[in-house]
Amino acid sequence: MAKQTLLTDEGLKNYEQELEYLKTVKRKEVAEKIKVALSFGDLSENSEYDEAKNDQAMLEARIAQIETILKNAKIIDESELNNEHIHIGSKVKVHDFEFDEDAVYQIIGSDEADPFNGKLSDESPVGAAMIGHQVGDIVEVETPDGPIKFEILEITK
Repeated sequence: MAKQTLLTDEGLKNYEQELEYLKTVKRKEVAEKIKVALSFGDLSENSEYDEAKNDQAMLEARIAQIETILKNAKIIDESELNNEHIHIGSKVKVHDFEFDEDAVYQIIGSDEADPFNGKLSDESPVGAAMIGHQVGDIVEVETPDGPIKFEILEITK
């Protein structure tokens, strides 16, 4: 059985849009590349054909991956979330002691994670460490880059 994927409404919409784009626009583009490459004749030394077939395989693999994610998706019902403790779906404002600055993160399922844009996986060291904490808690986390310490300032949906 495939792993259940936790998604926000936004994450679900993003995957649905990507899937639609891949199935319509990208499939046509790749099919056209294959058709053009076939017109060059001899397939044994036709690098354009090999590249186009490789693109097609990668495209179909991504489509299958997204379909699996969507089939096993559990949408986080944001109306059921509270602001008492941090959980998947929470937006968290923290004060980072090392850099002496505030930052806002959203804790989400691993398939939507985008740490450079403040979206932390519930399975990442920092995301996992935040789960269950509340405003005022000091959280220390051991990361690959060394220990970090922050205070939970605010929890919102």
